[in-house]
Amino acid sequence: MKMPTPDAGIISRRREIVERLRAIVPGEGVIVDEDELRAYECDGLTAYRQPPLVVVLPSNTQQVSQVLKACKEMGVKVVPRGAGTSLSGGALPLADGILLGLGKFNRILEVDYDNRCVVAQPGVTNLGISNAVAHKGFYYAPDPSSQIACTIGGNIAENSGGVHCLKYGLTTNNVLGVEMVLMDGTVLRLGGKHLEAGGYDLMGIVTGSEGLLGVVTEVTVRILKKPATARAVLLGFPTNEQAGDCVAAIIAAGIIPGGMEMMDKPAIHAAEDFVHANYPLDVEALLIVELDGPPAEVDYLIGTVEAIARDKGAVYARVSNSEEERLVFWAGRKAAFPAVGRISPDYYCMDGTIPRKKLPLVLQRMRELSEKHGLRVANVFHAGDGNLHPLILYDANNPGELERAEEFGNDILRLCVDVGGVLTGEHGVGVEKRDLMTHQFAEADLKQQQRLKCAFDPDGLLNPGKVFPELHRCAELGRLHISGGKLPFPDIPRF
Repeated sequence: MKMPTPDAGIISRRREIVERLRAIVPGEGVIVDEDELRAYECDGLTAYRQPPLVVVLPSNTQQVSQVLKACKEMGVKVVPRGAGTSLSGGALPLADGILLGLGKFNRILEVDYDNRCVVAQPGVTNLGISNAVAHKGFYYAPDPSSQIACTIGGNIAENSGGVHCLKYGLTTNNVLGVEMVLMDGTVLRLGGKHLEAGGYDLMGIVTGSEGLLGVVTEVTVRILKKPATARAVLLGFPTNEQAGDCVAAIIAAGIIPGGMEMMDKPAIHAAEDFVHANYPLDVEALLIVELDGPPAEVDYLIGTVEAIARDKGAVYARVSNSEEERLVFWAGRKAAFPAVGRISPDYYCMDGTIPRKKLPLVLQRMRELSEKHGLRVANVFHAGDGNLHPLILYDANNPGELERAEEFGNDILRLCVDVGGVLTGEHGVGVEKRDLMTHQFAEADLKQQQRLKCAFDPDGLLNPGKVFPELHRCAELGRLHISGGKLPFPDIPRF
């Protein structure tokens, strides 16, 4: 798809923006070449593509501050971007805005074992933090499947979780402080190395704000000592419903595993073919339950979990007998997304959260939706906390399949809300779920959320078009809609 030829006014405007940015970020830090811009035209939600007007790659906080201040003065929209692994279109560029890439912010600034924390730039990968402290027996707990690539700054934007978030929490439970730059160039520091701060919970506001409030340029996270023992057990069930009942029963027994994941038969087979984790192939559902702590406690809990599973109909149980075997158990689950990519030309990864007790019902309804839309679905879940990741399989080369996959996904998300859940667990709203926000929130709720954004970004220049289905002027919020309220994103070119 060739980029449209801009008119003279746009060319002049773009030239002005580029000159201002190059005065701040010299050398190769400003990208304008059409082919080079293609590398930034989408994030992990690859169905939507839009080359940005310009890409700027600052290397320090001062440059970020100057870039944002200049953009505010010029009235230019800004989309922050980390590694581009967002699955909700959170880093999707704007044709009339700049993309602010933070890839050069890739250093760990301090490791403080006494205070059990790490200070890092936002471009450091999630796994990079754990690797930096592993030799001392520490690690960073949140571990999304994309941890080898996703950055800690992006984790804050989306409040990322992972397979061990059931016991150790999401990003919001593990971040202690941030340095962030507001749209007017103001540099703020929130939190620090202490666990709690007085006053308003601004850290809670920033974490999960999807780049709408400010640009994070430094992060302080807490690190944990690795548990003395960690063992995992594979549990196979004849039905998805029995596996779902087992999840609820384990939690109801007062056991909080380090991780508890679920995969259905299509996901099991795809992961086994890809990783060769020796998963059982004759079961409909597989649970991976990990217990950690003192050896005696882990041994006792493993036995208790196995007994609960047998009571709920488990027909297969295998406990890891070494660290290597435990890691292999998890390797299959963490490779589920690329594994499914080998059995379908395309897939659409969903993200919703439900009450645990509703898991059997939701699985049944998803089977019905699969038949309704004529598309297969492979299911992988953070089952312990009810965070679902259905993978809808389709072929974009077949007319209408992408649209059917999107409608299937919308039905799943509506179902999540209808059973008492929410639209997202860790992928964010972005553009993917934006127009479903009214299914979860009343208009008054959405207006209140926008008032908060206005306190940080009164001109609405930071990552506009994301999260909110209607855009209101800050000065007259609640009374005046812009252009009838609808944002222009439905016309974004899809791939």
